[in-house]
Amino acid sequence: MASSSSSSSLTISPRKLRYDLYSYSYQEDSNTPLVINVLSSLIERNMARTKRIVKNCSRSLSKAISANIFDCREIPDMTIQSYLERIFRYTRAGPSVYVVAYVYIDRFCQNNPGFRINARNVHRLLITTIMVASKYVEDM
Repeated sequence: MASSSSSSSLTISPRKLRYDLYSYSYQEDSNTPLVINVLSSLIERNMARTKRIVKNCSRSLSKAISANIFDCREIPDMTIQSYLERIFRYTRAGPSVYVVAYVYIDRFCQNNPGFRINARNVHRLLITTIMVASKYVEDM
């Protein structure tokens, strides 16, 4: 599978993953585990779905969706992929931490139907869930 340098993130189908593949890096020269690429892809899909929902909703509903506790004033210019790679590089949290973090994000979104992941809250949401997942997974 060849990767192009022009694509900002790698889209990986969950059907292609094997049970032990998440802990290995996708590219041979990369030290980043595949789980980072998968998590980035899943979050970007969720954000794209949010954009479609907000675009199809009325103005009052879209304002209610965008106002939440994780929102920041300015949208960070770092991509989700590079943000996750940076977190991995400096924390060296294991791949299982990122899987648990995604489970936390998924459960949070299910328990709070008005919450939508968008460009204003994704970075804060990721760092918070990764920190909590790290405490749960690695401090046991």
